[in-house]
Amino acid sequence: MDDAGFWAGADAHLVRFGTGWTPRIIERGEGSYVVDAEGRRILDFTSGQMSAVLGHAHPAIVDAVSRSVRTLDHLFSGMLSRPVVELGERLTATMPAGLDKVLLLSTGAEANEAALRMAKLATGGFEVVTFDRSWHGMTHGAAAATYVAGRRGYGPTQPGMLTLPTPDAYRSPFRRPDGSHDWEAELEFGLAAIDRQSTGALAAVLVEPILSSGGIVELPVGYLARLRAWCHERGGLLILDEAQTGLGRTGTMYAFERDGVTPDVLTLSKTLGAGLPVAAVVTSSAIEEACHERGFLFYTTHVNDPLAASVALAVLDVVEREGLVGRARELGTRMGARLREIQAGCPTVGDVRGRGLLQGIEVVADRATKAPAEGYGVAVTSACLERGLHMNIGQLKGMGGVFRIAPPLTVTDAEVDAGLDILEDALHAALA
Repeated sequence: MDDAGFWAGADAHLVRFGTGWTPRIIERGEGSYVVDAEGRRILDFTSGQMSAVLGHAHPAIVDAVSRSVRTLDHLFSGMLSRPVVELGERLTATMPAGLDKVLLLSTGAEANEAALRMAKLATGGFEVVTFDRSWHGMTHGAAAATYVAGRRGYGPTQPGMLTLPTPDAYRSPFRRPDGSHDWEAELEFGLAAIDRQSTGALAAVLVEPILSSGGIVELPVGYLARLRAWCHERGGLLILDEAQTGLGRTGTMYAFERDGVTPDVLTLSKTLGAGLPVAAVVTSSAIEEACHERGFLFYTTHVNDPLAASVALAVLDVVEREGLVGRARELGTRMGARLREIQAGCPTVGDVRGRGLLQGIEVVADRATKAPAEGYGVAVTSACLERGLHMNIGQLKGMGGVFRIAPPLTVTDAEVDAGLDILEDALHAALA
């Protein structure tokens, strides 16, 4: 099929699902790069869909998949295999005491769906609190907890969904006398509003430690501790969605470690499969027992599949063996310093934020007013691609565009520098 036939086939037969197609035909991946049909190497600063923490075609993942497909990749959901039990042991060993039980699934939305069902069953409540710029998935319950996009035209969502204001230090109207972000006042304002709306049936608070699709918004130190205390006072469970922040990306194995706050339920996906469909729900023995006694049901075709377990085990092996948690912390410091240099020299970069190898820059038309730069972020994205860098821009209504920068944990110093050189050049080229 020639290129014209390829794009004609895409137009004729593919459902469009909310994004335009990148104007390249991708043939293969190699480490931190993908390669298009013309042989052009494109540095992948989104790790695929923010997932490929080991880069593309990592030998350990190739071996794990090949071995599993040759021997045992799928089973009747009531059967168990050795990789699944081993993953339960290995995964919980990376976590604080109290996160002891694992449910192995396929996608992040599925994991959040299961976590919400567990919370409702364990607590007897039904209300769920999330951020007003959250993204937790596109299945029914997860979509009801997603506010950054996709809420128009689909009819009623689940009842009991309540929101907190996203603690965006760059744009929040809550300010101390010195102009700094008063996140404590913002949080208490939000919690008081939820208490006024609540029927007294809280099941869960579901949040990301760093909102990714919501614009790379990092929760302030102390925020999670206060949120957990409020949640527990009302009989709810704290669920942390670490789809994008887990497995070392932020410079700790899990982002919640920075805060010393252990969730009641943790959901993992994207990074756990290093680009393959692997997800997990991790919770305590007490919560699992309560759910089991009340008839917890989440019976799916691919629950506890040996292929998914084998891939996740390979990811854990590589992350540990190659010291990728510390590597993400080290490279994150390097990347953050360079992004701030770029900010100083480019008037359209309003803010730099994030942690480890999950960072973002917000572009604006005017730094003083923080006015959105309509169309500019799209132009920067195109300029980056022309120069051999794939970037992801989130265009939130009423805000500037926020670039999410999340290269693989296996990225080299030279690749980080090359990508940021391209980004800097593209920012100036698009401005001109």
